[in-house]
Amino acid sequence: MSATAWIVLAVIAALVVWAIAVYNRLVQLRNRIANAFGQIDVQLKRRYDLVPNLVEVARGYLSHEAATLEAVIKARGQAQGAAAAARAAPTSAGAMGALAVAEQALGGSLGRLMVVAESYPELKADATMQSLSEELTSTENRLGFARQAYNDQVLDFNDQAAQFPAIVVARLLGFPTAPMLEATRSDEERAAPRVQF
Repeated sequence: MSATAWIVLAVIAALVVWAIAVYNRLVQLRNRIANAFGQIDVQLKRRYDLVPNLVEVARGYLSHEAATLEAVIKARGQAQGAAAAARAAPTSAGAMGALAVAEQALGGSLGRLMVVAESYPELKADATMQSLSEELTSTENRLGFARQAYNDQVLDFNDQAAQFPAIVVARLLGFPTAPMLEATRSDEERAAPRVQF
């Protein structure tokens, strides 16, 4: 075999080794995204488990607010379904978008429940309701940290998959960019609140 053939073989071998290294790094980063979503999923389950208890405690006091309670239960069911779809595909933009919409609806209905609960001093003073409210607040904080960790992993993955020359391997082997989790998709919610005197 000639020297030129050996050089060509060495270059090809180097390219194959480099492509394998890039592929393995992308797989590692994609798995980290799945792990980060797993942490979100744990907190979401905790939140979904708290909601029925919260509604049951409130139901005793809010007999005239059945629509509010039913809206919370319905939103919880939709959010659980969206979370199951996102759990199956944590790098899917569609699944993560549907989860964000469902979570926003659940957060809105829980917020309305809390506003209604403020109008009922006996419910507000109920020890079980206070405990559940505190647990819900704690869960929301944990969710916030888990979402931040997920977005950090997505940033690492997207950076790696978009940088040259790794982008060549990413495109050839089908590594699409992963979606970031957004706190809101509504322009109205992003706008700063107006204070009028």
